[in-house]
Amino acid sequence: MLVCFLPAEAQCAMCRAVLESEEGNQAAKGINNGIIYLMIFPYLLVGGVVYVIYKSRQRAASEEN
Repeated sequence: MLVCFLPAEAQCAMCRAVLESEEGNQAAKGINNGIIYLMIFPYLLVGGVVYVIYKSRQRAASEEN
C-alpha cells in the first residue's frame, strides 16, 4: 500500500479572500489545518461502517461452512 501526502489548501473563496488580506498568514494556516482535521472524520466513519459490514459478512460465511 502506497500512501502519499500532498499539501492541500481547502479554503472556500470567501475565507481565502478574507485571510489573504491579513499579515503573517497565521490565521490562514490555522483555518487550513482545521478544515483538513474536520475532513478526516467522515472518512473514518465510512471506513468503520465498511469494516463492520465486511466482518459481519465474513462471520456469516464462516458459519455457513
